[in-house]
Parts: sequence; structure tokens; C-alpha cells
Amino acid sequence: MSATLQIDIGICTFRRPELAATLRSLAAMTVPARATLRVIIADNDATPSARALVEELRPEMPFDITYFHCPASNISIARNACLDNSTGDLLAFIDDDETASSDWLVRLLEEAQATGADAVLGPVRAHYAPSAPAWMRRGDFHSTSPVWVKGEIRTGYTCNVLLRPKAPSLHGRRFKLSLGRSGGEDTDFFTGMHEAGGTIAFAEDAWVYEPVPESRASLAWLAKRRFRSGQTHGRLLTENARGGQPLNLALAASKAAFCTFAAVLCLPSPVRRNRYALRAVLHAGVISGLLGHKALEQYGAAEVTSQ
Repeated sequence: MSATLQIDIGICTFRRPELAATLRSLAAMTVPARATLRVIIADNDATPSARALVEELRPEMPFDITYFHCPASNISIARNACLDNSTGDLLAFIDDDETASSDWLVRLLEEAQATGADAVLGPVRAHYAPSAPAWMRRGDFHSTSPVWVKGEIRTGYTCNVLLRPKAPSLHGRRFKLSLGRSGGEDTDFFTGMHEAGGTIAFAEDAWVYEPVPESRASLAWLAKRRFRSGQTHGRLLTENARGGQPLNLALAASKAAFCTFAAVLCLPSPVRRNRYALRAVLHAGVISGLLGHKALEQYGAAEVTSQ
């Protein structure tokens, strides 16, 4: 790395006034030593609806902001705009409804320098309103952290990550436009990166915070999200099946059946019952993906007010 480190921070946005809180949290955080920052805003609305907010906040920001209008309603277009227009040594992503902790970027960078990983993930802590169901708050169903498989992280997410864009595993890699409405584009992106030899690390103290709006504080929303995640996993399994499709279907069906049975056994315990039920829905989504069913749309027409 150069003596002066250039770090870009990509934010994809779609009709979210919460973007103001995201930008102000970045303005208040500690900047890593010898680093300069630039924020890239990729507005995914049909009209440049976030431009006025960005221009209003620009005088408050201690860093450069580059705004791009990237229509419309396909999150992969916006994510790719951040990749295409990043000129930094490193590129971080944070969502437009999240706020960064004061040492967020410092912790991500420390892990990147310590491990040499091509991507470093951080955790997302959900903040629930008092009106959210008690079982949801107790079980913390909306927070995000990586999944470890046999001691390594094999895929990732874009809501809290630091990338080395020039790493061989990331060079020229882009988010698939075909997944830009259904979601799962980040899972596909990081899975491909890992399969190309890229490594993924985890900075456990690089926190960002995400409020859970009322529209997402329901079992139905969580079930739709899990089902779509399962579809993505099923599609990835299909691409790498090499004749193992019947086995994958049988395995997903058996897992769905087991989790359904476990949910019934856990009826008196809402947290455990709903956790098993959502796992059953995820495995049902895997079956759907394996069978080639159309993916549920998460962005655009399916969610017209936010991403």
C-alpha cells in the first residue's frame, strides 16, 4: 500500500432519507492514519431523488462526495457503479440505512492489514423499536454476521465490508444484473470471489448499526428474506452440481422436514420455534432454486419505497 492510503466508501441508495444519518456518521468517525476518504453515492431511483439531500449535506462533510445517478431499481447497477468509479486502494460498502461506529473503518483496515484478506466483513447490529415483537428482539433475527464453514468464510455481504479492488480474485468482478431485483447478488459476488482464490476475513469490532423499520419487523418479512436467500443458494448449487442435483434436492428436503418438525416441537418457545421455522423456509427456498423457479423480487417493483 502507498504511504497515503485512498479509501473509497460506496453507498447505494434508493429513496431513503436515512442516508443523511449514514453520511453524518461517516463524517464523525475516526479516519485511519495516513488515509484520505471519498464517498461514492450511487442513486438507484428512476429520477435522481437523492441528489438534493447530498448537495445539502456536502458542506458538512470533511471528505469528497461523488454522486452518480444509476437508474433504476436494480441494486447491481448501483453496486457496479461504485466498483467502476472507485479509484482508491480500498473500497468499503455500507448501506444507506446504517450508521457507522466511530472506529468502523479503523477496525476494518486493521484486519485487512493483519490478514492480507481480499475482503473484510464487519458485523451489523439491528436496533429494534419497542413495538417489535418480543421474540424478535430476544432472538435478534435481523443482525448480520458471517457464516463460517470448516474454519473459513466462503461468502459475504455488502452491508459492511472492505474490499481490495485490485486483488486478482476481485479484478473485473461485478455484481450480476440478473440478480439485481431478486437480491442474492452479493452472495453470488463473494462466492465467486472465494472460488477464484480470494480470502475473506472478519473484523468483529467493526460495527455498523441498522434500525429495523416496522415493515420489516414481522415473521412474514423474515420468511420472504430467508426463502429468497435459499433460492440464491439453490441456484449456486445448480451451477456447481456436476451431476449431484438429485442429492442436493434430497438433502434440502430432509433439512426442511427436520426443521419443520423441530419447529412443531418448540411451539412453547417462540424464539426457537421461529428460528427453526425460518430455517425450514430457507431450505424450501433452496429446493425452489434447485428446481429453477423464478426468484422472488426484493428490489424494484417488489419494494418500491426502499432497498
